Amino acid sequence: MHLKNFRSFARALASVLVRSVAFSVAVTAVAIAVTVPAMAADSAADAALKAVLQKRLLVPDSKNIQLGPPSPGPFAGMSSRTVTLVSPQNPEQKVDIEVFTDDTGKQVLIAQHYAVVDSANPWERVELNQLHLEDRATVGPANAPITIIEFGDFECPYCARAFSEIETVVNTTHKDRVRLIWKNFPLNVHPWAEQGAVAAECAREQNPASFWSFARNLYRDQNEINPQNLRTHIDSYIGSLGLDTKGMNACILGKTAEDRVQQDMKDGTAAHINSTPTFLINGIPVIGLPSSNVFDFVINAQLQERHASK
Repeated sequence: MHLKNFRSFARALASVLVRSVAFSVAVTAVAIAVTVPAMAADSAADAALKAVLQKRLLVPDSKNIQLGPPSPGPFAGMSSRTVTLVSPQNPEQKVDIEVFTDDTGKQVLIAQHYAVVDSANPWERVELNQLHLEDRATVGPANAPITIIEFGDFECPYCARAFSEIETVVNTTHKDRVRLIWKNFPLNVHPWAEQGAVAAECAREQNPASFWSFARNLYRDQNEINPQNLRTHIDSYIGSLGLDTKGMNACILGKTAEDRVQQDMKDGTAAHINSTPTFLINGIPVIGLPSSNVFDFVINAQLQERHASK
């Protein structure tokens, strides 16, 4: 079956199949047209398919992907099989995904919507050259082989929980190998998040290192802050961090920091960011509150690929 016909099949099948994948990192199920070696019931083909699914769905350990045997599919020239995802935290938690392949075994479809993926590079990636990354809060060496761009919201509880996780990744686990760049993405449902972002940007303008302490304070006091007392909290951070009050006031009331926050939000929209936190690891999106082993899996895989390409 040619790719054109396969895509027609995919569109027809997508109207029938509606399934979601809930994995340890809150993976959203997607239907993917993937070019892989023939999906015969042999170990080499199964290993190749697992490798593609592992990277596409960000499954740290391929042992948590179980492939069922092929069986006749719902249309002529198609076969199907079940892929079971097993939670690494609780092996009793499993989710099945229906996978369909054409008669050549070179095109694979998973549920909901699909995208054509090069099996030699199955990572989903965001084009980074569309993003404004200069003059932003950063930590880690500029020449690090791994760049993580975080789109965050200071009023987002999951961002608060992820903050210590990403700090550990950058400052300890993968120290000197990772550079973190912060991008503001305050959500509309959070009434003080944008003003908090502007204040944090103003702190960075005075002292770049103070941004991270300012952010840590906002996250620490997140449950206590509301639109009415936000300024009181900001003033206390200004004092504790030794920032210039007059300069901070002028910045908060000015346009420079606000325009930078607005640009970050535009960048996020252009990159199809719709939730926080979202991390782009060398352009690979990791969405939600990932566990450290997901960060480790993606980072180590990117380091290995970089080493292999030399």
